[in-house]
Amino acid sequence: MFETDYSPAEQDAIERLRAWYSGDVHDSMEALGHFGYLEGISLQGTLGDGAVVVGPAVTVSFKPSDRKGEPQDVYHNAIDNVPAGGVIVLDASCADGACSGELMSTGAKTAGAAATIVNGTVRDLAQVRRLGYPLFGTHPSPVGVSGRKEPAESQVPITIGRVTVKPGDVIFADIDGVVCVPRDHLIAIADEADANGKNEASARERILKGEKLQSVWPA
Repeated sequence: MFETDYSPAEQDAIERLRAWYSGDVHDSMEALGHFGYLEGISLQGTLGDGAVVVGPAVTVSFKPSDRKGEPQDVYHNAIDNVPAGGVIVLDASCADGACSGELMSTGAKTAGAAATIVNGTVRDLAQVRRLGYPLFGTHPSPVGVSGRKEPAESQVPITIGRVTVKPGDVIFADIDGVVCVPRDHLIAIADEADANGKNEASARERILKGEKLQSVWPA
């Protein structure tokens, strides 16, 4: 249901993006006229030093709801069916309440998700960090969702700030933030990131050898 059908060229582009970091990726997007930063969302769980998250977006949209008893079937189904390496992206900004914490993160990690990105609050951070799971959100809150909101739809476009995330778009996340790479421009952005990254590597080497920054950068 949530499997992707990336072409070999798209799969290659995804793997090439793993060599870079979010600044490289977003600079490359902007050079091509795109903006993909998911503003206000930052790492709340854990991610190893220098590690990045790169994978296909599986989206879930929440709606306000006064129902009790954690009616989260749509979200749970997305977790249970996430493709290996997929990134669960939630727009839960419609009402107060943290929709993701220890149990959702445990389920996602066990199912093979690479990370969960929440446009909204998250909780149980001590437990999530012990789990070693990359959970991103706007900020922590102990408040739950019951009687406040519930997941309404999955695999639909969701808008976070200035960016619309579509199922199958590629999510790139690291300690600096989260970037959505539109699938329609994935290969071109990966090509630009490779070129940008090589320029940066060359500049870094020259600076370390003693050249002055002003003579090295911009390349």
